Amino acid sequence: MPNYYEVLKVSQKASGPEIKSAYRRLARKLHPDRNNGSEETALKFAAIAEAYEVLGNAQERAKYDQRILEVQFSGDGDSVFSSANPHARRWRQMVYEKRYNDIIDRMIAEERRDVAAFQRAVYPAVSVLLTAFLATALKPTMFVNSGVLGKIVLVSLFIAGLIHLGKRLRDAFVKYTEDDTNIRESILDGEERSPLQVSRVAAAGGLILAVLAAFGLGHLVGMQFDEVAKLLPRMFSFEFEPEFFLYPPIVTIFVDGLHSIVSRLDG
Repeated sequence: MPNYYEVLKVSQKASGPEIKSAYRRLARKLHPDRNNGSEETALKFAAIAEAYEVLGNAQERAKYDQRILEVQFSGDGDSVFSSANPHARRWRQMVYEKRYNDIIDRMIAEERRDVAAFQRAVYPAVSVLLTAFLATALKPTMFVNSGVLGKIVLVSLFIAGLIHLGKRLRDAFVKYTEDDTNIRESILDGEERSPLQVSRVAAAGGLILAVLAAFGLGHLVGMQFDEVAKLLPRMFSFEFEPEFFLYPPIVTIFVDGLHSIVSRLDG
């Protein structure tokens, strides 16, 4: 049974990001395209790809670790792991259960971290798109109608929102997108690569187009339905205003803040 941890040169207690980082480091070093198509290097590259396919998936890794335990506790010889002594068997069972529970706990923790990371990536993006649509559809004029202090507050929130949004998007791009030069492309076919991994350029372009589309669609809707502006002309505009670009990053701060509070309460 191959030791995938040794293949990737990581500890059995390594976290998911540590395993991914180790795989990427080795893959770039051993990629056949960088070693003149060496057969020996290609075999090593295939080995680390196989190891990552198992250890990079929380559930598959838990199954693999369980198999390691079963092999370890079913050995032959005079060691305490294979002794027929009832006290040794009892100790062996306790150790086995403890290590197995540790594996399950780690898998659950990894899945929770993955869910939390996905939410931190999705919620800001969704809030930006939804706010871009609503801002141009309803056309609020909070900035124009605010005093000097109000304008300063809105601009400050906008800048803080941009910084916050930039950090969230950066983390999401690192986790869910690939470099344009895919390090596995010459070995694994498209079915073996994760369908969620896309080019960073493509992801950035798609996000920009989606935001522009949200602004455009909201503007079209606002042109057809301007009842809100008719009822409250001092608070809403009939025309497209530059201040509409201020609102998506501002709303993102509050949405992300609420999500963080709810997550901590659930935890």
